[in-house]
Amino acid sequence: MKPICIIFLSCLTLVSAYGQPEITQSDSVTVTTDTLPPRSAIRKGRLATVIATESALYLGSMAYLQFVWYNGDKRVPFEFYNDTGGYLQVDKFGHAYGAYLESYLGYHALRWAGVSKGKALLYGATLGFVLQAPIEIWDGLYEGWGFSWGDIGANAFGTSLFLVQEHLFDEQRIKYKFSFAASPYARQANGYLGTTSLGQVFNDYNGHTYWLSMSLNRIIQSPKIPAWLCVSVGYSANGMFGEFKNLSYYAGASIPETQRYRQFLLSLDVDWTKIKTRSRFLNRLFKSMFMLKLPFPAIELNSKGQFRTYGLYY
Repeated sequence: MKPICIIFLSCLTLVSAYGQPEITQSDSVTVTTDTLPPRSAIRKGRLATVIATESALYLGSMAYLQFVWYNGDKRVPFEFYNDTGGYLQVDKFGHAYGAYLESYLGYHALRWAGVSKGKALLYGATLGFVLQAPIEIWDGLYEGWGFSWGDIGANAFGTSLFLVQEHLFDEQRIKYKFSFAASPYARQANGYLGTTSLGQVFNDYNGHTYWLSMSLNRIIQSPKIPAWLCVSVGYSANGMFGEFKNLSYYAGASIPETQRYRQFLLSLDVDWTKIKTRSRFLNRLFKSMFMLKLPFPAIELNSKGQFRTYGLYY
């Protein structure tokens, strides 16, 4: 997932925080009520803001890719690159996550502007795939990269996860979330996994965990379970000093030998969008945190056959 996508998402989150449906509580069951105005009541000022913001960010991201990200890379005839097995698929989870967020934010920004649900689904909920596709094409034009059908598939999955749920349920019953914790491998990689905290977020896939989070009350129906309490299943991987196999040497120094392995996790979580307070600021803040997994105790089963428990997993 390109860094520019994170920049885009961070900016658009400020718009989307105003555009989500109202959430009401009734007997510990959360109900989403679509109280936005009909199509005839489109708020032109808001719509202009959304269109201008998305256009500026998209054009900015394209300029960033051309003049910064691919700077120094040689243009080549269009080529393909099969990276499906790269980084034990953590990269693909990241692509799906980026597409899910962009679709989520694009849809809610249009609903905030008064656009009807149907048109918001068509033009907003597909935004993740639409924005990511040109980037994948650009990859095919530069040496060292390449067009990846795996990336396209992951982008399509992320967008579909949002769009199908919103179409069928008028809400996201399963939310796609992300958590990050700096891994010990970054200190051993001689800069290969990033030299700064921000660089490690983008380059150290060992610190990435992707989650699917659902309200526990939908699984165990009980008035004693608050609607905001969720159960989450997560995926991560560790021991990675390279895309397909580990490097043994980088930047003039050796890298210790490690075993690459997958991690499957089970944890609890909080659905921030279902927490209501009397503070308008907190309500907006919680809405904007929909994509973040809260640190909680967790259990892990990994591909090395190990079973682990965590007092607090980030």
